[in-house]
Amino acid sequence: MEIYFISTILAGALILPLALKTCFPYLWTDLQYVGVFLRILFKYVAIRRRRPPFFALDRFLERSAALPDKPFIVFGDEAYTYADADRASNRIANALRSQRGYEAGVSAALFMGNEPGFLFTWLALAKLGSPVALLNYNIRSKSLLHCFNCCKAKVLIAAAELKEAVEDVLPSLMEQGVTVLLWAHRCDTPGIESFSDKVQAASDTALPPSLRSRVTLRSPAVYIYTSGTTGLPKAALVDQNRLLSALAVVSTYGVTSKDVVYVNLPLYHTAGFVVGFLGCIETGSTIVLKRKFSASQFWDDCRKYNVTVVQYIGEVMRYLCCTPKKDNDKDHKVRLAIGNGLRAEVWKEFLNRFGNIQILEFYASTEGNVGFLNYAGKMGAVGRVHFIHKKLFPYILVKYDTERDEPIRDASGLCVEALKGETGLLVSKITDIAPFVGYAENEEQTERKKLRNVLKKGDLYFNTGDLMRIDKDNFIYFQDRVGDTFRWKGENVATTEVSDILSMSDCLQEANVYGVQVPGHEGRVGMAAATLKRDAQFDGSKLHDHVVSYLPSYARPRFIRLQSAVEVTGTFKQMKVKLVEQGFDPEQIQEPLYILDDRVRSYVPLTAEIYRSILSGHVKLSRPVTSALSRKL
Repeated sequence: MEIYFISTILAGALILPLALKTCFPYLWTDLQYVGVFLRILFKYVAIRRRRPPFFALDRFLERSAALPDKPFIVFGDEAYTYADADRASNRIANALRSQRGYEAGVSAALFMGNEPGFLFTWLALAKLGSPVALLNYNIRSKSLLHCFNCCKAKVLIAAAELKEAVEDVLPSLMEQGVTVLLWAHRCDTPGIESFSDKVQAASDTALPPSLRSRVTLRSPAVYIYTSGTTGLPKAALVDQNRLLSALAVVSTYGVTSKDVVYVNLPLYHTAGFVVGFLGCIETGSTIVLKRKFSASQFWDDCRKYNVTVVQYIGEVMRYLCCTPKKDNDKDHKVRLAIGNGLRAEVWKEFLNRFGNIQILEFYASTEGNVGFLNYAGKMGAVGRVHFIHKKLFPYILVKYDTERDEPIRDASGLCVEALKGETGLLVSKITDIAPFVGYAENEEQTERKKLRNVLKKGDLYFNTGDLMRIDKDNFIYFQDRVGDTFRWKGENVATTEVSDILSMSDCLQEANVYGVQVPGHEGRVGMAAATLKRDAQFDGSKLHDHVVSYLPSYARPRFIRLQSAVEVTGTFKQMKVKLVEQGFDPEQIQEPLYILDDRVRSYVPLTAEIYRSILSGHVKLSRPVTSALSRKL
């Protein structure tokens, strides 16, 4: 009996782990995540309780005191230690204090590209207690003036190469009494002061903390702008509290002080500024700063600087996978890639080609109050649903009507929750620990991001504008942006999914998918603006076979527009609004246009005759084009 009892216990001990792994394959991973999640919360609470108040700048001051000689920024052949950065920012701050029109604490705008001066200037302004607007260096004229005015800045600090862009809006800036400083030793333009010479002559003595004594956790820290794919950019107000919470999260990403982090995304964007720059400060690591992303130079830089951690966003990984293959593709020290927007098929191709690199995919937005981390490493997922996370940061997927562009509501006026496996709009409850601050000087857009009466009357949620899906294993997947999804033949078409399929074809390198209105047809018809792969010719027959193999009939693009390059924002988000407005008129579009013809099983040139026949109703897009034309003739 005793032997039987012992045998039973031993058998159970052996079988239990196997049973748990079979029935709960992610149990151990989930438990590990609970530990990580609680560590984030404890760290954040501990920081919040520090007195005097502790800010992101204070973390830098700690690092520069503890690691003065450690390399902080590497830029080309230049290298700066943490102590160098501290002294450089002191000089900039002291130079600013001597400028007419500047007072410690007033808002300033930074109009610079990726360079060490950008980082030093932000540190200087933080030491002076000034909120900083991070302006996209690609914007001009009306958009530049709009972004500047959003944050009520009194000072504009610009890079020398952006002088002409500043001069375009200078009359308006002068009317407002704005102090304009140019990173140059000399400037002859009235109304613009040279700044480099003042910085060079300034002292590098430390700034008294009293200059930022009025800064609180609720004070604005930075203004980070949306990409403006559908209009003028909006300035998301990021307060000091939000920066601290972001640093608490970034500290758990697995980056250490021994890592060398490659930052080639724009510093004016959240990924480059918060995850890249401030993330390295939090972990005490070294930044290899690049002016801009270059697919051809990416791996050579990683090898040259012994990079161990890289960032990605949007289409960056796809661009890397599209470069010509080399024998040394796996010859590097990169161990970790952090970012978002990586689709499953690109994820797989990236690992197969460039080696065993840990991919840390996450979901977040600059102004949003919800985020996910794909801690389990499931290809294609942005995260995993976890009850503790959902308890503290309540969120829900609600059914969405893409035709009316609004959530579906029941008879009582409440939103309808999407079932598992269904695509729904991600909304997150606005609470004290998950606030939504909104956009600077834009109450209308702030209000539009709020969704009321979601689960009960009077509740308030943040509308992410993102369509997501949760599978049976509780992994959550990004599907599309609201407005990017369109309806055709009674079905919802996800543009990102169609884009991915098109770029898997033999001839197309990249595709920007959108819906266009066609007279006599309900909904919007699929169209793609695409580029050809290097040395490839457009093959309408092969492309037809490809889309038929991978896409249902309603999702197959009816129109293809070939371009030399797909227009994207500075953070690689595809621009669609102008393309939608231009439609598919061959007389208005000089680039090659094609239409899907099921009868000949090919994409054929879209002629003026076919276009007129579509407008007149003789050609219905639900029928083969050539058969309709033959009947007309």
